[in-house]
Amino acid sequence: MKTAAYLVGAIFLALLAYLSLWPVPIEPVSWSAPAAPGYTGPHTPNRLLANLKMISLGSEEGPEHIVLAKDGKLYTTVASGNILRMNPDGSAQEVFANTGGRVLGFDFDTAGNLIAADAVKGLLSITPDRKISVLTDKVGSEPIVYADAVVVARNGRMYVSDASTRFAPAKWGGTFEASVLDILEQSATGRILEYDPATKATRVVARGLSFANGVALSQDEKTLFVNETGKYRVWKISTQANTLDVSQPDPQASVLLDNLPGYPDNLMRGADGKIWLGFAKPRNPTIDKLASMPFLRKLTLRLPRSMWPIPKAYGHVIAFKENGKIVADLQDPTGAYPETTAVTETQDRLYVQSLHAHGLGWMPK
Repeated sequence: MKTAAYLVGAIFLALLAYLSLWPVPIEPVSWSAPAAPGYTGPHTPNRLLANLKMISLGSEEGPEHIVLAKDGKLYTTVASGNILRMNPDGSAQEVFANTGGRVLGFDFDTAGNLIAADAVKGLLSITPDRKISVLTDKVGSEPIVYADAVVVARNGRMYVSDASTRFAPAKWGGTFEASVLDILEQSATGRILEYDPATKATRVVARGLSFANGVALSQDEKTLFVNETGKYRVWKISTQANTLDVSQPDPQASVLLDNLPGYPDNLMRGADGKIWLGFAKPRNPTIDKLASMPFLRKLTLRLPRSMWPIPKAYGHVIAFKENGKIVADLQDPTGAYPETTAVTETQDRLYVQSLHAHGLGWMPK
């Protein structure tokens, strides 16, 4: 009996030591998560995003970003690292390029080059004849760790979100895994960069963001709209700002949408002045409760992944105007189309972006 008791005690102490001391990659920072608003007001539950029509992508998955280009073709990035090109109905699919990394967001410049935010390689340019070159992968001597989204201004300048300077996707198992680590840690090392192709200079516009994600320009291109995924909000930041720290009050930056019901991901300009935003996941009460408990967030990473408080699947995209007024809210409580990161609006369709879907979802306008 004593031997069994000693064995149980030893196992208990070993387990306690593991849960308390086993090394994990994060050093969590305490923060105050606002009380979740729930699905009320403009976010009252609906099923307007349910029953999407699907375009098969074959063995590809994760159409994270979608653009209808001036050549009339639909482009999308997928988890394999490919950039796919196709007709708007999904026919004539081909691999336009593969950067050897993972392109998340992209845009086109006036010369028709595809400007790609590659989470592994940095900011890239891909010519119409598919030649790939690195525009920038550093800010001074500091590497761009997690290029996430990019938008090209009419003057040619490019605004890129460097989601995290702590967790590189190539080192931590991929873009999703690195994002989980960054949001759990809350060290807020995300930043917005500007690359000027005329001077080839890269500068920091703003920093101090908890996973800097989607980026869009205002119509007059004086303001950037930026998703701060880890803190459920959208910022307005002046394009003229220089190394602004959003944790400090500054007239050049303000929160436009706060305390959102999910994790905001991409931003896409739509018709009639709209900006589309997608929620990769809804809020999770357990995660919010752990905001002020760094030790428990650390302990979470020592548990089997099946025990992590991963938010449930829930399809949700919204559209808002530049003044912050929400003008559309589409939901699918079943989450049948996973991790809805935004909407690409064309003349007759809405294409839904996704982190892990095995097809391209769309619905007629």
